[in-house]
Parts: sequence; structure tokens; C-alpha cells
Amino acid sequence: MIREVDVNMKYYTYVLKSSQDVRFYTGYTKDLKNRLAEHNSCKVKSTSHRAPFKLVYYEMCLNKQDAIAREKYLKSGFGKKYIKNRIRNYLHQ
Repeated sequence: MIREVDVNMKYYTYVLKSSQDVRFYTGYTKDLKNRLAEHNSCKVKSTSHRAPFKLVYYEMCLNKQDAIAREKYLKSGFGKKYIKNRIRNYLHQ
């Protein structure tokens, strides 16, 4: 049986690249466009000293728990390798 999905219940796991220190920041949100704007306007305390940011990768999840689990994975050693491999062409521009 295929479960029907509520397309309004979307969460995003995202990776930003800081223009200040060229490091990545990984997080999750329900509103990706707004969250990026918050990071870039220094409204996020943990990243305010590293702005501006560029969105370099994101994934959509169908619920919050999956987005949180994906964020945790992408912050791990294997997850960081996955991201660098996934966006390697972007990194070598």
C-alpha cells in the first residue's frame, strides 16, 4: 500500500558555505528561503559572525524527524565526505 503524502509538510536539510571562512554550516528548516535570509541577515546567533552564506546543497524530507536525522548524518565524518563528493564540481569552479 502506498501512503499518501501531504506535500505541505516539507522540511529541508541544507548546507551553507560561509564567504567569511569558507566553511560549511548544516541545518534543517521548514522554510528554506526564509532560513537562508535569517542566516545572511545575522539573525542566527551561531552563524552571525560568519555571514554571508551561499546555499550549496539541500534535500527535502517529508517529516521533521527525517530532516533531523539527515542533518545529524551530514554533520558526521561520512556525511561531510558525502557532501564534498556530491558538490565536488561546484567546489572546483
